[in-house]
Amino acid sequence: MKPTDFATRLTAFLSQYLPGQRNVSVNTIKSYRDTFKLLLVFCHDQKGIAPEYVTIAHIDERFVIEFLEWIEKERNCGISTRNQRLAAIHSFFRYLQTETPERLLLCQRILSTPFKKSGRAMVSYLTFDALKSILEQPDRSSRDGRRDLVLLTVLYDTGARVQELIDLVVKNIRLENPPVISLTGKGNKTRHVPLMGKTTKLISDYLAERHLLSTAMNDYPVFYNKQRKKLTRAGVTYILNKYVKAVRAAGIFPLPDKVTPHVFRHTKAMHLLQANVNLVYIRDLLGHVSVTTTEMYARADTEVKRLALEKAYVDIVTDDIPKWSEDKDLLSWLQNFCH
Repeated sequence: MKPTDFATRLTAFLSQYLPGQRNVSVNTIKSYRDTFKLLLVFCHDQKGIAPEYVTIAHIDERFVIEFLEWIEKERNCGISTRNQRLAAIHSFFRYLQTETPERLLLCQRILSTPFKKSGRAMVSYLTFDALKSILEQPDRSSRDGRRDLVLLTVLYDTGARVQELIDLVVKNIRLENPPVISLTGKGNKTRHVPLMGKTTKLISDYLAERHLLSTAMNDYPVFYNKQRKKLTRAGVTYILNKYVKAVRAAGIFPLPDKVTPHVFRHTKAMHLLQANVNLVYIRDLLGHVSVTTTEMYARADTEVKRLALEKAYVDIVTDDIPKWSEDKDLLSWLQNFCH
């Protein structure tokens, strides 16, 4: 069977263009791939078109809108997921317009499909006491407990994304003065985050216990499971949930409804903000492209807002305001007015 133009172009987009020319991360390619897997399911289930017969001509702006509505209504996905799928489609048709100029009008119509606006979600984070209560849960007398403590401490202290944490290898950690950890995030961009003294000591002891300090172990994952393979996202989430459940069961401190590894990243940012650290430094630590992204933490922190307003408050209201109930002339006038 002769391959369709859609199959040919999509294969080149995912296997050649994205990794070869755009140099995007493996996770981004997987996300884009999943979008088109869903699109083929939509073609089969909703349009009655088998995947092997789908062509570029089948996909126009109306098709894209129907696909996005199907994702949101039939699959019960949120607006952010809908917009993520649309971003993948936009990327494909942006690539397609340079490869097939005769389809330029079709591509531009699809590229004009707008993202759906959504309300700004509240930033979920932990208080200092809540964070401390979670970090006190791992059993330091056990090997796994000590690993979990180091993992959660590094996750918080560096503000790392969970993928950055599980991709961490031994050579990414510098223990000599000044101690630094190198994290590779979105777009394969690497940032260097300074380590605090206590965190450095925890990491140093952990690497020594696991025999990871020799140069032969430079490319070995810092955090690994019993099969000696690097932890997965699900593995990190499982570890965190174990200690979150322990805190909830003990009723030590109230926690947000959902505590994920990313909440630790939000927590670090909020704690830095509350310590009056400049947003530019927080941006650099988190690896944001623009400080505009980092500003969401300033918008979310009501305590910072209160302190800022309090600092700018002009004291024009005095305490010596007369009480109307003690003003005899006013009371007399009111009585006469009523009569």
